[in-house]
Amino acid sequence: MFQSAAKTLSVSRWILLNVRHYCKKKTASTLRVSEALSATEFGEHVKVRGWVRSVRPQKANLFLHVNDGSSLQSLQVFADAQLNDSLLTFGSAVEVTGVLKKSPHHKQSVELEADKIHVVGKCNPLDFPFKIKERHGLEYIRQFPHLRCRTNAFSSLLRIRSEATAAIHSYFKENGFVHIHTPIITSNDCEGAGELFQVEPSWPKTEEQENFFSVPAFLTVSGQLHLEVMSGAFSRVYTFGPTFRAENSQSRRHLAEFYMVEAELSFTQSIEDLTQVMEDMFRSATEHVLAHCAEDVDLFHKHVTPGHRGTLDSMMKKKFPMITYSEAIDILNHSTQKFVFPTNWGCDLQTEHEKYLVKHCGNIPVFVTDYPYDLKPFYARDNQDRPRHTAAAVDLLVPGVGELCGGSLREERLDLLSARLEK
Repeated sequence: MFQSAAKTLSVSRWILLNVRHYCKKKTASTLRVSEALSATEFGEHVKVRGWVRSVRPQKANLFLHVNDGSSLQSLQVFADAQLNDSLLTFGSAVEVTGVLKKSPHHKQSVELEADKIHVVGKCNPLDFPFKIKERHGLEYIRQFPHLRCRTNAFSSLLRIRSEATAAIHSYFKENGFVHIHTPIITSNDCEGAGELFQVEPSWPKTEEQENFFSVPAFLTVSGQLHLEVMSGAFSRVYTFGPTFRAENSQSRRHLAEFYMVEAELSFTQSIEDLTQVMEDMFRSATEHVLAHCAEDVDLFHKHVTPGHRGTLDSMMKKKFPMITYSEAIDILNHSTQKFVFPTNWGCDLQTEHEKYLVKHCGNIPVFVTDYPYDLKPFYARDNQDRPRHTAAAVDLLVPGVGELCGGSLREERLDLLSARLEK
């Protein structure tokens, strides 16, 4: 009995000693590059994984920059020259372990003193299409779709898009909207323009089954009809997903596929109910992106649209003005600028008109309301005004783009709606 107890005590001591020994061996914590760059405590043993942006071997030391896509800036790594490896080249994937230290150089606040560099994936710099510190044109980058996300421009764009998407969802969630997943494949044509991509199975059609769903099916052009159904049970709904348009124009303004935000509000009383949501969402998403992607945004302001940052800052400080369509036409008619498309009451505003109106209003977003009744869909609420017949519809025009979003009050008076449908 005593011998058994002694053995148990001995085993317990052995386990305890090994646990203490294990606890003393601290494993390196894995950090993203963005986390390492924002570190305020130093001396910690860390591990960073990413792709090499530059390699600079010297006689006694080795310097390299590593980026993992979490930040525009790369993390500088310095190590003993003995850690250099012939496979350690521009574009190679690496895992670096070392101590995070405060950098003595003014251009960077943090650096990693490496004690181990492991090449996870090699890269032949002669075959790699992008060169160190060389700015490549978009047409050239487009030739390498599997690698273009390694460039600063494309990675910054994707980070901005990611944050903007998160900000839009966050705005709607915080304001009580229910997110509805509307279908991608549908038999509906919400826009009624016939600009649809038809969906058909790969197998040949038969007399028994000409269509997969027994009716023609298309890629969605809008989730509006589905949201309107849901708005009969939920007072605030929205969807945010891919939209497809088979417009016969391959330009920057007419995309075959894009992501679109759509929302429906029940019990609205005025057009201001809609404009308030539009403005709040625009401000919320813009402020979020400027706060969380400052370096990425500045990259585009520096190389693509110099001076545009000031325009964004100005937008955030001012209330978006609101003008009627009739006032917009008067502004355009009194302009000294020559337009390609003439302006008169009842015409559809073109991009050149929209951009001019934005500049006229101080180069900030502007709402245009009360469009001609015949320009808007049948479901837009009739203002019942004369002699100029208008609908309770609104568009938000923004600098550099023109129309960003639009909406309308829905016609709830059945007699007016039925009469419009008959026409």
